[in-house]
Amino acid sequence: MKHRILMALAATGIITATAFSLNGVESKAADTGEAMIAEVPGVSTASLNAEIDRLFAEDEMAETRALLILRGGEIVAERYAPGYDRNTRFISWSMAKSVTAVLVGLMVADGRLALDAPAPVPDWKRPGDPRGAITLRHLLHMASGLQHTESGDPPYESDEVRMLFLDGRDDMVRYAASQPLEAEPGSKFEYSTNTTVILADIITRQLTDSKDPEVRRRAMLDYMRGRLFEPLGITSMVPEFDASGTMIGGSIIQANARDWAKFGEFLRNKGSIAGNQFLTRGWVDFMMTSSPNDPAYGGHIWLNKPRPSGRKILYPDLLPGDVFAAQGHLGQFIIVSPSQKLTIVRLGKTQDNELDPVREQLGRIAVLFPRS
Repeated sequence: MKHRILMALAATGIITATAFSLNGVESKAADTGEAMIAEVPGVSTASLNAEIDRLFAEDEMAETRALLILRGGEIVAERYAPGYDRNTRFISWSMAKSVTAVLVGLMVADGRLALDAPAPVPDWKRPGDPRGAITLRHLLHMASGLQHTESGDPPYESDEVRMLFLDGRDDMVRYAASQPLEAEPGSKFEYSTNTTVILADIITRQLTDSKDPEVRRRAMLDYMRGRLFEPLGITSMVPEFDASGTMIGGSIIQANARDWAKFGEFLRNKGSIAGNQFLTRGWVDFMMTSSPNDPAYGGHIWLNKPRPSGRKILYPDLLPGDVFAAQGHLGQFIIVSPSQKLTIVRLGKTQDNELDPVREQLGRIAVLFPRS
């Protein structure tokens, strides 16, 4: 109730909330659990507060744990459910895939990997192995052609469940990369968490020849810290690794809401920070370009485009066409709208078959902001 009173006072001008930089002034609201909503030109503070309140208060939205909205790099709204705050690390689930794609882009920029060369997977290099035709582009577009079932029924027969939690868990890339082809590389879209683990292993093997799990973990962590975390000012992000030292790059990275927002802002700004280019604009453009087999999927990121199946992932009828998103299991979202200078982070725990109301509510929040 208290935060509603504060927002009503702000709307009348009796008190004024001020937007603040993601790396600047800290908000007391993040400590107390109250909402912080700043005045934004062209946006009704009362309407924004009401829509945010629905995301936390209504049963069909359960359970939203964190919401962070940035406009032009400034935090204009921030709210946490009881028991969570700005220091809480939230699991990425599949948002991690976009982080892995950025790491691949850094490797390509370094000349260590090539987008259209055969993917350097040792088992695929044997003479006559048809998997030798798989490229990094195919992997990033989820079009490797490898046999795979994601989110199957029953769940324990799904390949990502088997890889993450059952017979493949100790050496995930061995499980993922050992699958045979079921389609010609590049011919079929098949969303696959296992594909991103293959990419994470490829990166790691460019950093070290060692098979020692600790050496592999350390090599990847050092690379991520030096090339991604430190430049972006990310301090809370923690990737997890399997027993063989391969980063679980398709699903398990932990970070707080503000650091997830920094990652979204990094992509919104085409890989630059304060005018310094840390990731090539060409790579970001590649990530944001529709893949051949699904217009709504780019280079390990979702795009605001209609799909051949007709099922909408984002908001092609509501928001600008340049909107993109990293999304994860149980309702993890980083939604970015460059033409609105907008980044929205929603973190929580909502069953995937009950996510539509949450996704639609995030769209209603985003549409309140005018294009810049």
